[in-house]
Amino acid sequence: MASLKDIAKACGVSTATVSKALNNHNDIGSDTKEYIKRTAKEMGYFPNLSARALKTNRTHGIGVLFVDDAMSGLKHDYFSSVLDSFKRTAEKSGYDITFINSCRNRPGRMTYLEHSRYRCFDGVVLACIDFKDPEVIELVQSDIPVVTIDYIFNNRIAVMSDNVAGMQELLEYIYGMGHRRIAYIHGVASAVTGKRMSSFYSTAEKLGIELPDEYIREAPYRDSASAYTVTNELLDLKSPPTCIIYPDDFAAFGGINAIRERGLRIPEDISVAGYDGISAARHLEPQLTTIWQDAEQIGCVAARELIKLIERPKTTIIDRIIIQGRLVEGKSVRRLPADSKL
Repeated sequence: MASLKDIAKACGVSTATVSKALNNHNDIGSDTKEYIKRTAKEMGYFPNLSARALKTNRTHGIGVLFVDDAMSGLKHDYFSSVLDSFKRTAEKSGYDITFINSCRNRPGRMTYLEHSRYRCFDGVVLACIDFKDPEVIELVQSDIPVVTIDYIFNNRIAVMSDNVAGMQELLEYIYGMGHRRIAYIHGVASAVTGKRMSSFYSTAEKLGIELPDEYIREAPYRDSASAYTVTNELLDLKSPPTCIIYPDDFAAFGGINAIRERGLRIPEDISVAGYDGISAARHLEPQLTTIWQDAEQIGCVAARELIKLIERPKTTIIDRIIIQGRLVEGKSVRRLPADSKL
C-alpha cells in the first residue's frame, strides 16, 4: 500500500503538504488538494486507522450493546428500526458500528467493558439490555461515553420513547370508545413496563375505570405464544373484558389467533390494541389499534447525542430526551353503544 512519502514523491510535494491535503486543511490550495487526493486514490492509499487513533485519540468506532430477552435479535421489529436509524446517522458522521459480544457461554469471553476497551470504542449505545446486569453497570460507570435507550442512569444521556403519554392516550381512546372492562397484558418487569403500568393505573383511576386483579396479566414482550395462552385465560373469565391491551404488536398476534380460534370476531365480539406501531400491524385485517413509537427519531437522536458526547464532552448536556409517539386508531377497537352494559 502506498505511503504518504510515496504520494509526496509522485506529486512533487512534501509529506507535510500531502498530510494537510488529505486532512482538508485550509492552507492548501484547492487545485493542489484535489490533485493530491486524486493521486492518493490512484495509488491505492488508505489512511492508517491505528496511526490516526494515536494522533486524534479517537478510533471513530461505536459499540452497540443489544441483548433481546426473546432472542429475536435484529429481527426485533421495533429495536431493529431504532438501531438501523442509529447506524445510518452515525455512519454519516464517519463512525463505524460494531456489536459488543454478548455470548456468555463463550470460553474466555471478555466483559462488556473489557470488549469495549479492547475495541477502543469512542462510545457505546445500550438498547434492549438487562440494565441491572453487573457488567452493564460496570460499563456505564466507566469513563467511556454512553447513551442509553429507554432506560435512565444518573449522569448518562438517555433517549426515551414517551411510554407514559403513549399508554395514557391509548387507554383514554379505548375508554372514549365506550369500553369499561379493559384488560392489560403487560410485559415483564423493566423500566418501560414500569412506566406503562404506572400510566395505565393512574389513567384508569382518573377515568374511574375499575380494574379487577384478573384483568391484569403478564406475558413477555414479543412472545405471541404466551399472549395466546393469557388471552384464553381472560376469555374464560366469568366476566371477560371487552378490550385487551397487549404488551406489543407482535404479542398481539398471538392473542388475535386465540380469539379467532374461538370463532370470535374482532372488533365485533371483542376489541384488541397493541403497542409499538410495527409495519406488520398495519397490514392486519382489521388494522391494529396501537401506539406508534418513532423508532427513526429515537435512533437518530441517540446517535447524534453520543457523537456530541464523544466530540464535545465539555459542552454536551447530560439529559433525558423524550421522543413522542402517536395513536394509530386502526379498526380493532369497536365503539360500544352509549347504552351498552358491556
